[in-house]
Amino acid sequence: MTGSPLAVSILYILMPLAAMFTNFWAGSFIDHLNQKHLMIGLDLFRTGLIFVLPFLDSLLVIYIIVFGINVASAMFEPTSVVYMTKLVPKGNRQRFNALRNFINSCVFILGPSIAGALFMVGSPALAIFTNAGALCISAIIILFLPNLHEQSQINGRINMQSVIQDWKKILKYGADHKYIILIYICLVE
Repeated sequence: MTGSPLAVSILYILMPLAAMFTNFWAGSFIDHLNQKHLMIGLDLFRTGLIFVLPFLDSLLVIYIIVFGINVASAMFEPTSVVYMTKLVPKGNRQRFNALRNFINSCVFILGPSIAGALFMVGSPALAIFTNAGALCISAIIILFLPNLHEQSQINGRINMQSVIQDWKKILKYGADHKYIILIYICLVE
């Protein structure tokens, strides 16, 4: 829209900002809610936000929408990891993680390539609508996955008090297991 490198760089800055904003409270939501339903909701939320992008003219509104998409993506990743950990049997996790990392590496190259091809064939709007459609298909596929929770295991109510309680548990665990926390801090990307 603007031809400005600064405008594009702000889009890239929004991703880590959304992750930092989300990391303090998202774990409580992920632990207290049904992960399958949360993943479906996040996919549909991102679908809706991505779908409206081509119709927007205001750069500020686009930044706000992209920030919302990045917040939902920052929540989706740990939610999917929790769900996959429960879904994949212990004996198959090493093979599963290897295949998952291989697929993620391929997507890192294929995603921009496909988007570039869609730009050449159609328009940026076509690439955006295709992305929204892919997320909608993802939500439909997740819908057919098994529900791994009993209703009694899920505490559907989440508020600031439960986030604070979760942080107290984390800090107590960290105080009791300093070496594990040190190793974890060293391994965080």
